[in-house]
Amino acid sequence: MDTKSQNTNMLLAFLTLVGVIAVVALVGFFMLRKGPEIVQGQAEVNEYRVSSKVPGRILEFRVTEGQKVHAGDTLALLEAPDVQAKLKQAQAAEAAAQAQNEKAIKGARQEQIQGAYEMWQKARAGVVIAEKSYKRVKNLHDQGVMSAQKLDEVTAQRDAALATEKAAKSQYEMARNGAEREDKAAAAALVQRAQGAVAEVQSYIAETYLIAQADGEVSEIFPKVGELVGTGAPIMNIAIMEDMWVSFNVREDLLKGMTIGTEFDAYVPALDHDIRLKVYYMKDLGTYAAWKATKTTGQFDLKTFEVKASPVEKVEGLRPGMSVVLEK
Repeated sequence: MDTKSQNTNMLLAFLTLVGVIAVVALVGFFMLRKGPEIVQGQAEVNEYRVSSKVPGRILEFRVTEGQKVHAGDTLALLEAPDVQAKLKQAQAAEAAAQAQNEKAIKGARQEQIQGAYEMWQKARAGVVIAEKSYKRVKNLHDQGVMSAQKLDEVTAQRDAALATEKAAKSQYEMARNGAEREDKAAAAALVQRAQGAVAEVQSYIAETYLIAQADGEVSEIFPKVGELVGTGAPIMNIAIMEDMWVSFNVREDLLKGMTIGTEFDAYVPALDHDIRLKVYYMKDLGTYAAWKATKTTGQFDLKTFEVKASPVEKVEGLRPGMSVVLEK
């Protein structure tokens, strides 16, 4: 009886061991069976950087991080006193050039014209006197009463009076006619150059008002109020929320059925629902992103591709940085 009981116990133990082994084998089979590959990506958004062409100090921010802005909104103000000083210099140069131009157009003052006329009349009177003296001395010389030396002297005086009269007349005509055409053109060119300098400085002043170039959302502000910023230094980033996509890094053996133009569903954990995406971009990431084969027999290196897909429809609540999961 003891022997029979002992054999029964051994049989039960054996059967129990076999059952445990079978259960472990089944669990291992199901647990170690290859499941679906998970490809994780994240939502991305286009951004543009706001900066200034002139150095200055941050005077005021008109927006805060996370705020929605529209094209044309003022984002921040810069203080640039050196640019304001240059504007005053340029405006003063413009005023001086404009005055010179007006003077060239208007010509000499009436008093100057009248003075030149009087000098001409005086020279004309001198010519009349010189002509009379010349005729008297010439008659006396012809009669043998006056010497040739005296005739030469009055002749020289007459010629000098004539030359003086011509010079005075030229001065009067120049005063009456005003500046030469070339002088007027040069004065006008100086005005245009001064106006260009003013416009240039005014464009720099306009750069102290940082304006949104497109609708979006302020994603990040870098400096603080009162800090100095240099030329081209980033002030803030604006995210264009309407231009969003999802980026995946996909091993090439998982690219089956994924080409440009194809659509697929992906799960967004933060939203707890699937979204529909459409592939519009694919590019390999190069050898630095290759998956190396662990064996040399029957295996090969696999490259990684960057795949970008945009939502087919607008997804409410989707934010940049959210994870997007794709099962392959």
